[in-house]
Amino acid sequence: MVDSCLLLLLVCCVLGLASGSSKDLPIISFDEGYSPLFGDSNLAILKDGKKVHMSLDERTGSGFISQDLYLHGFFSASIKLPADYTAGVVVAFYMSNADMFEANHDELDFEFLGNIRGKEWRVQTNVYGNGSTNMGREERYHLGFDPSEDFHQYSILWTDNQIIFYVDNVPIREIKRTEAMGGDFPSKPMSIYATIWDGSEWATNGGRYRVNYKYAPYVAEFSDLVLHGCAVDPIEQTPKCENGPTSEAIIPTGIIMPEQRSKMEKFRKTLMTYSYCYDRVRYTAPPSECVINAQEADRLRRFDPVTFGGRHHHRHAKRHQRNRSTQGEATTI
Repeated sequence: MVDSCLLLLLVCCVLGLASGSSKDLPIISFDEGYSPLFGDSNLAILKDGKKVHMSLDERTGSGFISQDLYLHGFFSASIKLPADYTAGVVVAFYMSNADMFEANHDELDFEFLGNIRGKEWRVQTNVYGNGSTNMGREERYHLGFDPSEDFHQYSILWTDNQIIFYVDNVPIREIKRTEAMGGDFPSKPMSIYATIWDGSEWATNGGRYRVNYKYAPYVAEFSDLVLHGCAVDPIEQTPKCENGPTSEAIIPTGIIMPEQRSKMEKFRKTLMTYSYCYDRVRYTAPPSECVINAQEADRLRRFDPVTFGGRHHHRHAKRHQRNRSTQGEATTI
């Protein structure tokens, strides 16, 4: 009877995580899972520890980093983006190990790209594996809502053979590991980051519109922080947990139920504006994991060409390498 109950608990937990729902997962305080990364004076932690404000002004941006490395899991945050004129502003919620593997790092990105007044924020997802920064796998989307009016949940599910990005618990992108991808599929332990910074060179219309500090400070608000994965010893690089029925970090299977898949298809059909799979300027042939849809290809041709920021996280390499034991204190309000 006990074994049956444990099995039922495991199945429910896995299905819940696979559907991208974080409602049953523990929400941690900032100090339980994160530390300041840079721009400490522009990083404010509310007194309950459950909300964080990151700001960008003329002096600096700001950011924070997870205290642990993780190998697979479900990682999530509710984010409210800055309002009004936000051209050139980039807010990122992502995973990376560039501080440990500078030449062959892995990375999973949510990047939010600001815009001029009256134009909506755009979100970009990307996947790097084994230092494959010359092989960007970017996709861009509108969101269908104003992300500066309220908090919305953004989540990444990463397993050994699948990656899923979610917005408000709806999957918007799925990457399945293929043999041809080889090391391009992220496979090494990563930290979780959140940053806000000046991406004037590329983020809005290829750099045509830049950050205007007359509207600063630009404040991004984070809450509902979820770190549900298998922490890894940074020295041994071995998992600290086991993936069993009683584990605190059950690694999900990545199952997308039919209703969720239908929502994903609708999101991509109506809100996706760019996919690397159809970019014939960058790639003479689609990468091996791409599944080509003729109607989708025709629809995406209507959108303006896309300019990318290249290896923008490498510009923050020194911040990644900062010794976590000597990091400064964020402001508590």
